[in-house]
Amino acid sequence: MDREPHHRGGGGGGEVALLILDTGHPVRHFDRIDSTNLEARRLADLGECGPLWLLADEQTGGRGRLGRNWVSEPGNLYATFLFAIAEGPQAAAQVSFVAALAVHDSVVELRPGLEPRIKWPNDVLIGGSKFCGVLPEVVGADPVRIAIGCGVNIAHAPEGTPYPVTALGHGLTVAQVLAVLDQHLTHRLAQWDEGRGFSAIRQDWAARALGLGGGVSATAGTRRVTGTFQGLAADGALILCEADGTLTAIHAGEVSFAELEALRRKTS
Repeated sequence: MDREPHHRGGGGGGEVALLILDTGHPVRHFDRIDSTNLEARRLADLGECGPLWLLADEQTGGRGRLGRNWVSEPGNLYATFLFAIAEGPQAAAQVSFVAALAVHDSVVELRPGLEPRIKWPNDVLIGGSKFCGVLPEVVGADPVRIAIGCGVNIAHAPEGTPYPVTALGHGLTVAQVLAVLDQHLTHRLAQWDEGRGFSAIRQDWAARALGLGGGVSATAGTRRVTGTFQGLAADGALILCEADGTLTAIHAGEVSFAELEALRRKTS
């Protein structure tokens, strides 16, 4: 990747440079910033539509799913892809599955033989351990703009997490991972086609899903439900079949899969 002369970034702090990937997407690179997703929102407020990447060496306020803190030490990938769509914001929820597939594809290319699996909706796991966080958000309207935040453990994995974590390692660099991720995300977004190709995305996602057809428990409203993971609804919700045959759609919240728990017990 080639770097142009540095100039000061807006709002996030740190120096910023403009990089160019082999695929042609520009990359705004920060040495230190609060959050690449927050910077995407600031740029969207200024009218930026992308497509472009925001890349940080370090984040001081990285966020994961459900508002959790995302540890962001130097050496790992912290990036956000900002782009616009012509469809309404309801299509944006499907992007979680698109991004998860792109991460999965990238690992298959970068580390053949690892056999990553996708945990609903967008966690990609290696041997039951998490190495990546994906956070898609709608950050602008007219046109709708979407930010896909991606945090990938490359050089190291954080300690003290409530679940097993790992890192890609193998001498990979941030530049290598971002370039491959950019290629696969571009491909998967074209396949998705702003929702018109979501059926194909759902099919590909299901083929790589962890726990499909097995036991699952989840929070639905105020109650905890258990049953079998049947698949994805048309909108991407997890379909859980309870013991009495009732089908329950889970759109968000904590979900536990029997297959994952068994895998973690086996590898612990």
